[in-house]
Amino acid sequence: MSDYKVVILDHRYDHYDYETEVLGELGIKPLVAFPESEAAARELLHDADGVMCNLYQMDASVINMLDKCRVISRYGVGYDNVDVDAAAAKGIAVCNVPDYSMEDASDHALALLFNCTRKISYKDRKIRDGQWNLHNDQPCFRMTGRTLGVIGFGHIGSTLVRKISGFGFAEILIDSPNTEPALIGVAGGRKTDLDEVLRRSDYISIHCPLKEDTVNMFDDRAFAKMKDGSILINTARGPIVNERALCRALESGKLAAAGIDVYDEEPLSADSPLRRLENVTLTDHAAWYSEESIIELKTKAARNVVEVLSGKEPQYKVN
Repeated sequence: MSDYKVVILDHRYDHYDYETEVLGELGIKPLVAFPESEAAARELLHDADGVMCNLYQMDASVINMLDKCRVISRYGVGYDNVDVDAAAAKGIAVCNVPDYSMEDASDHALALLFNCTRKISYKDRKIRDGQWNLHNDQPCFRMTGRTLGVIGFGHIGSTLVRKISGFGFAEILIDSPNTEPALIGVAGGRKTDLDEVLRRSDYISIHCPLKEDTVNMFDDRAFAKMKDGSILINTARGPIVNERALCRALESGKLAAAGIDVYDEEPLSADSPLRRLENVTLTDHAAWYSEESIIELKTKAARNVVEVLSGKEPQYKVN
């Protein structure tokens, strides 16, 4: 057995065989736990060499409990539940898995977009209720010749553009401040700013991270700039879109439809006004998911830990 102690702070998965196999390269058998008190967390974490987490809040108070830790590896693309600065101050590498779900999340964004443009879920519900000839209720328009806006051109946003580039859009506008225009151009898009994306796009798909400057990016002012009858897709993070503003835009007809996979509060609350709107398609924060993506996520999250504890530079270090 190894002298290393690696703690997995979750009970989200049925098993941890893939993590155990990868960590086993260093003789590590991970400890899976979810401490429910500060004292339990301190007892569990103070001598951990590595921590893997999914939803557990790794804030400064928790990170300050880590006396030996060299790496925090998060299951997922985002890492907004980890205080990266606090970890860096203690010399702890923070890692994520930015590319595990790019095929799945881009597929899901496409599915929501197609559903919203062709009104599939709406028609399904109405037909089950005995209705027919529904095209007058929610008209459909061709995607060909229209303009697609993409917010963020990382792994998922760029994969979406690759997949959708053959649909005959008049233009694909990309808001991604840190991406070179030439890279976007090669993919068939044009780099621009958020304002132009809002004003000119018929469809907008969000793929940017949740940061201080993206919280409430889509508020009443943003929706006011958008085209009448446009469609919004969000598979990124819930707080990027102000849900009350979104509901107002859907109710007024400013937006023809929306496809939403992520929310301010998850699971979506029973009294959420989104539940009563006919022109929104809701999914359960599932864009990341496929059976293949789970294996890739679990394997790569563990690989981050092995790389750091082996003295190597991890592939997915974020700080």
